Amino acid sequence: MSLITDKERDRARFTAALLGPESTPAPTPLNGRVARGVVVDVTSYMLCVATPRGEERFLYERATSFWRGGEVPVGELRTGDDVVVLCSHDGRLVAERVWAQAARATGVITARDDDTLEVDPGHGRPRLTVVIPYRTSGRITVRHPRLEPGYLFDAVGIWREGAVWAVRPATTQPPYPRSATPRRPPATRRSATLSGIATWYDPASGRAAHLDPRAHIEGLAYPALDRAGHSRDCDRRTSCVPLPLLSTGATLSLRNDCVHRSAVLSVVDCAAADGWMCDLCPSCGGQGAGRLASLTMTSFVALGGRLEDGCFNATVTVHNGEV
Repeated sequence: MSLITDKERDRARFTAALLGPESTPAPTPLNGRVARGVVVDVTSYMLCVATPRGEERFLYERATSFWRGGEVPVGELRTGDDVVVLCSHDGRLVAERVWAQAARATGVITARDDDTLEVDPGHGRPRLTVVIPYRTSGRITVRHPRLEPGYLFDAVGIWREGAVWAVRPATTQPPYPRSATPRRPPATRRSATLSGIATWYDPASGRAAHLDPRAHIEGLAYPALDRAGHSRDCDRRTSCVPLPLLSTGATLSLRNDCVHRSAVLSVVDCAAADGWMCDLCPSCGGQGAGRLASLTMTSFVALGGRLEDGCFNATVTVHNGEV
């Protein structure tokens, strides 16, 4: 499944004709080891999931782990849960790790009512209802002390009753509202290779993963889209990382520096909120500050990311001659 239009594919072909095929490498197929769907049945030894391939069955090993807002036994998974399954290296038969009901809310707080927030993810996406339950409120507020309209918010949680129930913060909240974000000087020189962090988002926003094709998109959302090459305005800011302008359909190479796994990915959407952040990822001691891209949920897992961590340190190499 792709969000790239025929016009954007034509642009990639023209670029290849002008600059050579190495300027537009083909995206790497990623979902061979990753499946996403809805739980049909769960037993002590097997998980049955409805996916676009039909009903798939995954066996467990002793090392198989399960996450549903935290590490849980397999009995905590429920029929109807949206799950992402990372399969073992030996094939698609055995589950290595399973995430159930994983959700994320990244954006600007627009309203608050007691323990419930409304978060705007930007770029015209639907606003999210976020619940901060008492048992996780201390952990959230340590890194997000200002849960007020105008301040940024980024947390990982689970889908419950149509809302994101926040479990853990995905970053440290900036100490100022978005409207007071310091102006960053434009970069005078851009490099084709950049270091920073990669995050993830759910292009289906928790909708039925076995029916909504957006749940299975491979690629990434990018915070510095060229307005001329994007069908909708991207709420672009001067990023913490000196990112070159790209268009939807462009390709870039992205490496997970923590596990040294790389892939060529297509730009499929705008990552508006990433341009508002200038944060670090604690994974494997990375030093690069600022967000490079938000991978789709399945692409993030395929490149070695853990959804509950929210990020990994990454290096990006830009193609298409758009530096």
